[in-house]
Amino acid sequence: MRDKVVQRRWFLAGLGAAGAAAAAGPALLSTKATPPAEAASTSPHAPHPAAHPAMLMALIGSYTSSTPAGRGLDVAHRADSGALEPGATVDGVPDASWLAWSPDHQYLYVTNETAQGTVTAVDLTSHTPKVINSQSSGGAGPTHVAVHPEGDFLFTANYTDGSVAVHRRNPDGSIGESTDLVNHAGAQPHAHQVVIDPSRRWVVAVDLGADSVFVYGFDRSTGKLTQNQQLVLPAGTGPRHLVFHPSAKHAYLLAELNSTITVLAFDVESGKFTAGQVLSSREPGAGGENFPSEIAISRDTKFVYAANRGDNDIATFAVEEKGAKLSFAATAPTGGDWPRHFSLDPEQTSVYVANQRSGTITRLTRDAGTGLLAPAPEVLEVPSVAVITFHG
Repeated sequence: MRDKVVQRRWFLAGLGAAGAAAAAGPALLSTKATPPAEAASTSPHAPHPAAHPAMLMALIGSYTSSTPAGRGLDVAHRADSGALEPGATVDGVPDASWLAWSPDHQYLYVTNETAQGTVTAVDLTSHTPKVINSQSSGGAGPTHVAVHPEGDFLFTANYTDGSVAVHRRNPDGSIGESTDLVNHAGAQPHAHQVVIDPSRRWVVAVDLGADSVFVYGFDRSTGKLTQNQQLVLPAGTGPRHLVFHPSAKHAYLLAELNSTITVLAFDVESGKFTAGQVLSSREPGAGGENFPSEIAISRDTKFVYAANRGDNDIATFAVEEKGAKLSFAATAPTGGDWPRHFSLDPEQTSVYVANQRSGTITRLTRDAGTGLLAPAPEVLEVPSVAVITFHG
């Protein structure tokens, strides 16, 4: 297998949800935690990240302990053509598997998906990335981090041991003290994502191993989480990521192990989900092994997109009945292998796909009216790429 994450995914799929999480265990290789640093140096092979100040900046994460080895955190810039032009590598950010912005988009937070997990803070106030500090995630294999919309706390999902950590975020953008660490219930929990609902009242964690979605109340005065709900899904679902409809009345839950999307109704007052429509993440008639990865909703809330690893495509779904229903529209090939993540650009005219196995970022053009995607010729090579986001 190409890397530790692919190994984990294929092994889990072969075992099924109940035994998979147990086998996943400490499947991640140890990487030395990143020490605090005043500034990140950049690799000599590429231009300085401020070389194209007028161009849209992209930040790209990759797995440094995979084969072939990624570079960790890269900077790229988008040309007028839509192509991504390589920039510099930010040193000291190993196994960068997820990227999250501060509310003002001046600071970036990166999960370092290692056996002794860490989260790294990066300063982009000068448009030249500088590492501020790193803190322990409190667990192994962190795969997701989110910043509270008020900007004062970070939440991290530790996959390997199924926990969610809370850290204070300091005014200078650095990661402060840990205020809480909660462990999910279940035989072998594996927290894969943590997000804050649009009302800012609830913290939601998606757990692949526990086949569950957890909802927590959060006390900003103490930084403590209190479990409010555990929505248990059918065994073998393997929920990975969800995205909220901006109304906060619905969310769309993507499942890695059974290739489904579940439409969840959400009651903001009670902080509880109710499962509704379940549909395939795949094109009708698709066969073979498939492991969905990422899900997103367009800014106009008319379309939901889901990435399929195996089918190697992005599926488009139309949002109907004020968010309560999805209907399949089409799929578009990513032009690469194993799309782990994708991101819409700020104008929402293109989708950029991180194809982990092929080590490429490809572009799909987006029709704003129909929501449909189409392949574009631009390709950027990034070994063992995991995630991409835009500084805009």
